[in-house]
Amino acid sequence: MTSDLKNGDLLFVTAKETGLSGAINNVTQKQKNASFDHIGILEKQGKSFFVLHAAPKGGSQKQSLKEFLKDQANDGQKVVLYRIKPEFQNTIPKAIKKANAMIGKPYNFNYILDENSYYCSDFIERSFRDDRIFKLEPMTFIDPKTGKTNTFWEEFYQKKNLKVPEGELGCNPNGLAASEKIERVKEL
Repeated sequence: MTSDLKNGDLLFVTAKETGLSGAINNVTQKQKNASFDHIGILEKQGKSFFVLHAAPKGGSQKQSLKEFLKDQANDGQKVVLYRIKPEFQNTIPKAIKKANAMIGKPYNFNYILDENSYYCSDFIERSFRDDRIFKLEPMTFIDPKTGKTNTFWEEFYQKKNLKVPEGELGCNPNGLAASEKIERVKEL
């Protein structure tokens, strides 16, 4: 199974219908057939594979691919493999070096960009930032069905005494998956 995996492959995790995952997806889903709520980057070291990612449990971390896949399966979520297109493959060594340098930082539970903590797509976007593989875009928390701020997010930020960061720059797994510089390979 790991024979066709490459250094720098991106692992997108499918979204759940409810809770934080559902709320992320409600305001960010771009394609009907793909809705993601988490992402990591694959690092190949000899014959071993690791996933570099930022998660609520454990913050910015390096996890064995086997453990990462087990965690997603236990949550009933699937993993879809995307690959940086050939003409941008040269950006991978630098991105992996950058991702490794961010390991150990805490998870960003506010989803408002800062330099001391990261959320999943922020971690990946920063890894490739120098080569502009992904773009930061104005964030939206508006429910497309109602045209109003999604209730989950309204309450989420209210509890933190923060205003909803509508329009502030950020990123999300669905936005990253839509990059023209990457392509979907297969479900793992």
